[in-house]
Amino acid sequence: MTTGDPAPRAYVQVTGSLSRRMIVIAACWIMLLLAGGGFALDRVLTSSVTRNTDDGLEYLLNSLIVSAEIGPDGEVRFNRQLSDQRFLEPYSGLYWQVSGAGYEPFPSRSLWDDRRLPTGSKHRDTEIHLYDAKPFPEETLRIVERDLTLPGSPTVWRFQVAESRDVLDGQIGALRKTLVRSFALLGLGLIVMAALQTWYGLLPLRAVRNAIVRLRAGQSARVEGSMPAEVAPLVEELNALVEHNDRQAEEARRHAGNLAHALKTPLTVIMNAAAAGQDDLADTVIREARTMRRQVDHHLARARAVGRRGSAHSRADVWTSVEAVERAVGRLYPNVRIDVDGPKDMVARIERQDLDEILGNLVENAAKYGGGSVFVTVRADMGFVELLVEDDGPGIPEADRLRIFDRGVRLDSGKPGTGLGLAIVRDVAEIYEGTASLEESEDLGGLMVRLRLPAV
Repeated sequence: MTTGDPAPRAYVQVTGSLSRRMIVIAACWIMLLLAGGGFALDRVLTSSVTRNTDDGLEYLLNSLIVSAEIGPDGEVRFNRQLSDQRFLEPYSGLYWQVSGAGYEPFPSRSLWDDRRLPTGSKHRDTEIHLYDAKPFPEETLRIVERDLTLPGSPTVWRFQVAESRDVLDGQIGALRKTLVRSFALLGLGLIVMAALQTWYGLLPLRAVRNAIVRLRAGQSARVEGSMPAEVAPLVEELNALVEHNDRQAEEARRHAGNLAHALKTPLTVIMNAAAAGQDDLADTVIREARTMRRQVDHHLARARAVGRRGSAHSRADVWTSVEAVERAVGRLYPNVRIDVDGPKDMVARIERQDLDEILGNLVENAAKYGGGSVFVTVRADMGFVELLVEDDGPGIPEADRLRIFDRGVRLDSGKPGTGLGLAIVRDVAEIYEGTASLEESEDLGGLMVRLRLPAV
């Protein structure tokens, strides 16, 4: 920042970064969805792996039951050995056992020494029963069992096949590790994608900001460039605001120049008269002072209208203004009849004070120069509010209707006035993008002023 640059002023309270807010929201939502999806997928995969293990144990149990028969001594024996060699290896993690009331349990060789599977004599499993147990301190087992009687024996035998959960838990752990890594990588990728999407999506706003910086630096007159459909209306409104401010500044400069030029001639006349020591100096000062006052009044009216103009905020209830002007002019001209007609809900895009001023000028002129009757009509016409002010006076010749709008022009010098009424009406109406025109009244025969203002 250079020495001559003013310090930046903060007009808006900063509540945080929009990009950070969008990224945090996206990240939280992504993590929530991934956590829910990961939990559900973990349940599905765990159930699937467990079910696959259980199916293998049930197959071994059925094979064990099919090969079992009762020997001469009443005990169970097998007509063929199970094919899985782990049943023959001590402490291999895969075991079987057959037990019955009154008989010693008959275990597989893998149940070495005095190791035995829990029989759980308090219940009877006529159907296949699956459960986890820890009969050995260092090993948790997944056990499948079933109770049944064999031909030739009244004893209820319990057939059991068990497998260490280490293999099952290892498979589940490997799946969970893969699942966590995959979902973590997926979540990171989605968050990075959300960050890139946010950065790219908000890129036009950064372009607008840079354009505004160039605009303030005087490097450009408006925000230019192609914009997305969501940002284009903002840029259009911003350009409209810049153009509006430029027009106001230009109008202010022009009004200041016009006022200076208008006051220059009367001041020169006064100075020349004073320097020459003219006898009618007092009359000259009064006359020129009136001229300067008319000019000041005119430019002040325009300046007020320009300063209050704003298409988004300016609005005035037309009927309220018409009634106020009717009461005010009625007190000034008690012998004049003023009639009003039209809808009472019309609203125009103009400040109430400016509407009162121009409407008061029109109605007062109609009462002053008319024959005693004034008729004011309010109506809507294609997006505009029309106010028709008619009188029964002599009217104005068509050749003079344009000239009468010039400042200081008066067709009837026998009545007091400044000659600025219609000029102010036209200028203020044009400031609000309206019009004012003079026509002949068909009903009253005098003059009719047609004032058109944009409707809300």
